Amino acid sequence: MMSGEAEIQPKETTGSPRVSRRRFMAEGFAAAAWGTFWAAMTGSMAGTVRFFFPNVLFEPPTTFKAGLPDEYPVGVLSERWKQQQRVWIVRTTEGFYALLAKCTHLGCTPNWIPTEDKFKCPCHGSGFHRDGVNFEGPAPRPLERVKIALAEDGQLLVDTSVRFRQETGEWEKPEAFLEYA
Repeated sequence: MMSGEAEIQPKETTGSPRVSRRRFMAEGFAAAAWGTFWAAMTGSMAGTVRFFFPNVLFEPPTTFKAGLPDEYPVGVLSERWKQQQRVWIVRTTEGFYALLAKCTHLGCTPNWIPTEDKFKCPCHGSGFHRDGVNFEGPAPRPLERVKIALAEDGQLLVDTSVRFRQETGEWEKPEAFLEYA
């Protein structure tokens, strides 16, 4: 050793080996990469398993009994089934018909306004007469009627899966209007 130079002594370590900053960063990134990989694999497997259990949509049955005909006064539109089945039942002096409570513009549920004797759609302002014929707004066609009949026990039987459109002449079919005196 030359004179005037100090001898450099290594520092003593007390228990744990020293880790360089470079090594710490490399190991930290490797751990993060593996963690991300396993998180992605777990999510992928969960998505694959979820595929085998499809969503179940619980809808009301399309056919329902709406009560006895005498429960509906002549000339009155009944909103009794609007919330549960999206159907209005109308009794005239000749009989019954059931309208689907679904606007033909974009499918919103119109409101019955008894003081104006019309249906008014809250979404875009379409207006329909009591019989379902459109007269204002963007609705391209009248409301649809649904099948109405008498069940064996004398109650009104409504089937919302069978629909009748006025513009194709289907309102004249016997199932679109129940004659009842």
